[in-house]
Amino acid sequence: MKQQRAVIIGSGFGGLSCALLLAREGYQVTVLERQQQPGGCLQSYRRGAFTFDTGMHYVGGLSEGQPLHQLFGELGLLALPWHRLDADGFDRVTIGHDTFAFAEGYDCFADTLARRFPSERQALHDYAALLSSLPPLQEIGETAAYTYLTNHFSDPLLVNVLAGTALKMELRRESLPLFHFAHGNSSFIQSSWRLRGDGGQIADALIVGIQALGGEVRCHAEVEELAERDGRIVAACCSDGYRYEGDIFISDIHPAQTFALVRESSVLKKLFRRRINILENTTGMFTVQLVLKAGALPYFNHNKYIYTQANVWSEPHAGGHIDRVMVSARVPEDGSNSVRQIDLLTPLPWQMVQPWEHTTVGHRGDDYTALKNRLAAECITLAETQVPGLRAAIERLYTSTPLTYRDYTLAPCGSAYGLRKDCRSLLTTVLSPQTPVGNLLLTGQNLILHGLEGVAMTAKLTVSKIKKTAI
Repeated sequence: MKQQRAVIIGSGFGGLSCALLLAREGYQVTVLERQQQPGGCLQSYRRGAFTFDTGMHYVGGLSEGQPLHQLFGELGLLALPWHRLDADGFDRVTIGHDTFAFAEGYDCFADTLARRFPSERQALHDYAALLSSLPPLQEIGETAAYTYLTNHFSDPLLVNVLAGTALKMELRRESLPLFHFAHGNSSFIQSSWRLRGDGGQIADALIVGIQALGGEVRCHAEVEELAERDGRIVAACCSDGYRYEGDIFISDIHPAQTFALVRESSVLKKLFRRRINILENTTGMFTVQLVLKAGALPYFNHNKYIYTQANVWSEPHAGGHIDRVMVSARVPEDGSNSVRQIDLLTPLPWQMVQPWEHTTVGHRGDDYTALKNRLAAECITLAETQVPGLRAAIERLYTSTPLTYRDYTLAPCGSAYGLRKDCRSLLTTVLSPQTPVGNLLLTGQNLILHGLEGVAMTAKLTVSKIKKTAI
């Protein structure tokens, strides 16, 4: 029997995961990546002696018996140097002058917060039970997370505390589905982990696995067209003139960009293309990556989420100034207890960088640099309220905006979490891996769930569709 060929467009976590899973099923796999470095938001970059992550900060549910343990086991990622965060407070949310710890384990999580909100004890345990059971999309997908929280908790502060770690998703009170909010929080409460070292290790391990099974990952291979014949894709045509023929094609890039590559089609109707093109994207992120002086600050084994105002559900930085920030410390790699690298992250509306949308990296001008410097200073000021001495400890820093992510990952408007899921139009905004083109499938964070766990689950779903239909 002829070995089937699978061509995958994009080498993000979803694309590489699909490639490895298919290679294990006996497919001849080729991954095409437009950039010089594979990995998408898993890739890291080096400045001097330090490497920096572009999107990876921590994962949840990695202990034995938990969801990510099985998924990462299948992908050969359990052997990486994972480091467990504090069980009594892996995340700490500061709103105003009060700080609240998120403890590991559903019962401990509820009991810890109940000490601060004693009248909400039963409601907290009910919420923890929801997180531990994770009802399917069709049951809770049409419920807004904000509606659920305000209906189940009487204390407005607790509603905001429970959403306070959600800088790893986009908080929108009118549209964020409870399903996505619950998935985005559940596994971290089971157990939370950082990598010792950079997130590029994940991409590297997947690529080693792919190559060991005879697959290949080709960089500088920008797909310009997916050629269709008789309702099926027959080849991915690259800008360098190479043509990659295959039996199945999987796209790990944005759905709108995927279908734009299918220039002529007998099955992609105008109405379908229009529906995909008008879907909204989530906001992007502003990141400040700090290198600290050796021995200047002790390492802290948790994440800090800091807000200047009580309503974390409000539009970020509505007044044009930083009002929330996530603080994540890199695990020391020299055996010391001193932190050398800290990342500060905050959502940044596209409108703040839109004046420079037609520029490229390194050529955006002095006004753009001034904006980044101001935002970085504001992030540091806010972070320093919970990390005393931070500013004085800084040796150097690097910044990135949604424009940076757009240029490196092609994510529209530098979107950090993919397409925006909307509980009011769930069937429209949650996409299936299957497409009208019989042998073209989708994968990645734009479909169902974002984050490493969500993308790994989606990759398994994409591969299962291929196996079931025996394309």
